[in-house]
Amino acid sequence: MVGGCTVLGAAAQMLIKKGLVNLPPSPGEGMSGLEPWVTFVMGIAMNLPLMAGLSCYGLSTGLLVLALRYGELSVLYPIIALTYVWVSILSVALLGETMNVFKIVGLAVIVIGVTVLGRTGSKAKE
Repeated sequence: MVGGCTVLGAAAQMLIKKGLVNLPPSPGEGMSGLEPWVTFVMGIAMNLPLMAGLSCYGLSTGLLVLALRYGELSVLYPIIALTYVWVSILSVALLGETMNVFKIVGLAVIVIGVTVLGRTGSKAKE
């Protein structure tokens, strides 16, 4: 379940990023009346990628709640850090972002840390 949380969390980030590109301009100074706000709120509500991303976050949170109900917090919660790994990989693959040595090392540290914590948690029960 927690693995699903990480995937849904990463999908949420990608969808929200895509949705923000199409977001209408926020009402700013010099704009008066209710119309700019209605247009802005409707633009958000009708933004399918943004709403899908927020829905993915909701599903991710629901799965996390279920997983934490039956598992150990100290073992399961660090797995959520894998979301950073998925987001970084998807950002390169889908958004054309670049990866440098520092990012790669950081992601490797996260994966190693999650692996160590996962092994430590499972051995504690034995």
